[in-house]
Amino acid sequence: MTVRVVVADDQELIRAGLRTVLDARPDLSVVGEAADGVEAVAVATRTRPDVVLMDVRMPRRDGIAATRDLVAAGNPAKVVMLTTFDLDEHVYAALRAGASAFLLKDTRPADLAEAVRVVARGEALLAPTVTRRLLDRYADRLPAPAPTGDALAVLTAREREVLTLTARALSNAEIAARLHLSTATVKTHVSAILTKLGLRDRIQAVVLAYDTGLVRPEPPAR
Repeated sequence: MTVRVVVADDQELIRAGLRTVLDARPDLSVVGEAADGVEAVAVATRTRPDVVLMDVRMPRRDGIAATRDLVAAGNPAKVVMLTTFDLDEHVYAALRAGASAFLLKDTRPADLAEAVRVVARGEALLAPTVTRRLLDRYADRLPAPAPTGDALAVLTAREREVLTLTARALSNAEIAARLHLSTATVKTHVSAILTKLGLRDRIQAVVLAYDTGLVRPEPPAR
């Protein structure tokens, strides 16, 4: 199956380079390009890609706002943010907006192609430990999300436990050992959490755990 990709970046040279890298793979195909966030939403709406490579900083509407627009519209495309800076507040803001992952612009071509495949399969590209470092560092610096009541009320007590441990960067196997469950049971709980909360992937579940106060940022080590 061919993974359909939209490339959004305000620099034509970068868009051309990304297209060249992706189109060289038989299982990847660039189906559209955009030079700003407004175009990115329009192109993704029209072409319905599997993945959108979205630059963080673009004119008219930045990548974070464009990602938020796609998620709000129910577009199923997974968004991978492209950034120059590793682990900055823009990355966390992008994850909160609905992005599934981020990549640095100096990522090697082969790694870029594999990242697109991983995200298209619905798998996590960001390691949980990286996500947690981001959240611990920036969660308290950004405006709080709009209140939605008890967003976690639909979860059972066990599902809350699983979500808490997921947000603390434990793997399924580690959660299983901690809660004396099988790994298959933990996977079932994670799937139920995503379905009940209407989340795209495990990364979004971790972000929501922080935003709702289920997990609080840890103070920096002294």
